[in-house]
Amino acid sequence: MELDLDCLIGVFSYLGAKDLLAAAQVSKVWNEAAETTSLWRNMCLQCWTFCNVSRLAPGMQTWKKYYLHRSQVDRNMTSGCASADYTCKSMRGHTGTIIGLAYLSENIHEFGTEKLRSVVCTASTDGTVRAWDVQEGSQIWSTSTQEEPLSQVITLPQSSLVISTDARGTVKIWNGQTGEEQASFSTSTSKCMLLICIINNKPFLMIGTSGGILYTLTIPDLTEISRMMVFTESSIDLLFASPNKQWVVAGTTDRSRTLPKIFYSDSLTNPTEDEPAVSNSLPINECAAACWLPGEAARIAMAHRDPASLKNQISVFDLTAKKTKYKVDIVVGQVVGFQLPDRWNTNLLMKGHGAETILIVHGEELKVYSISGDLLHSFHDHQGIITSISVDAFRVVTSSMDLSLRVYTWQNETKIRSLKSCYHLLGGSRRFSRGITAVACDHVSIAASVDTTDGEGVLRAYSFNL
Repeated sequence: MELDLDCLIGVFSYLGAKDLLAAAQVSKVWNEAAETTSLWRNMCLQCWTFCNVSRLAPGMQTWKKYYLHRSQVDRNMTSGCASADYTCKSMRGHTGTIIGLAYLSENIHEFGTEKLRSVVCTASTDGTVRAWDVQEGSQIWSTSTQEEPLSQVITLPQSSLVISTDARGTVKIWNGQTGEEQASFSTSTSKCMLLICIINNKPFLMIGTSGGILYTLTIPDLTEISRMMVFTESSIDLLFASPNKQWVVAGTTDRSRTLPKIFYSDSLTNPTEDEPAVSNSLPINECAAACWLPGEAARIAMAHRDPASLKNQISVFDLTAKKTKYKVDIVVGQVVGFQLPDRWNTNLLMKGHGAETILIVHGEELKVYSISGDLLHSFHDHQGIITSISVDAFRVVTSSMDLSLRVYTWQNETKIRSLKSCYHLLGGSRRFSRGITAVACDHVSIAASVDTTDGEGVLRAYSFNL
């Protein structure tokens, strides 16, 4: 007795991709069942919760094709075999050091049509922002040369905008298609921290200055909405928006006893006349680094000096709003805290993963902790200081002054996610390069800035094959 089509589809829902492909070869009926759209769609959504259905144009792509192409890229990014799995491109054009890079392309790709295109923007001390095609290894555009060296660059991919700031605190917005200037705003300070905060689908720009002032501006015209003095004697060195966009945290790393400030973002973007922004303080000082844990709406981890023991510590807080008819109060609840090794100083890099995992970089070490302080992993894969770390739901990539990148992947083991060290990507020749200063990733490529001996920064990009 043969099963009907609906029964076959029900049975096939328990199969993986390899078995579905094999089942499709058995008979015409089995082939029809194995090609069912819902089976492949469910597998896609189980693997990648952010599949963009709008990219699946009728008649051009199928969920099956999407799954097979994207899973192939994922396998290549996990194995990292040169030439077989990826293509490496070195892109030159800057006459100064690259001080930052960011992806301008959205992190969605047309896997089913074999069209992969990643665009990365770099900013340099030569006063220019440049956009690069990662797959082609070519420059797309360059801005006009600014009078001052640039110090930071960020992007707003969904609006195709690039935002930079320079050594005199001038902030500019650039058209992501052409590189033309669209707006400018001057803070008249030597250092700025830039942050994009999207609230109710509307983007705003937050600027923290060396003078302790926090600006909130509209995008794309950079009109000032609010300005407030956060610190009177300290600079704003840390500026973060929570995953739920409800909170903005500003802090300083100058080893002072200044407490980090929390702001209710709506009170910054929609200020009320004669009323200060809704704010509170985190009960820590001498902050060294911070990160959000993206698995929660507003959970923040802070690395700081414990005033009682004088030892470095991680404190984790949940932020919530207590709303009444006439006001909003910020409630800070400490979740946990734990001490770091004595020999670690304050030069730390921190990233969060999920709701309970913290990655900490110190010198040449990468350590992975649970929020309760359990050391989950310890890696010593680099021979030089780790300069930056990129973390997403699938992988972790570190860059180092040893002129290499290290790629790690998240593994599911007994319902607990673990991190596996996979392979190195080399960044060039020691004769011409000093080290890799920054790294960023999307789902199909890795981009890194290389500090060269001649002072002309190079963008090195690794594009993974279908």
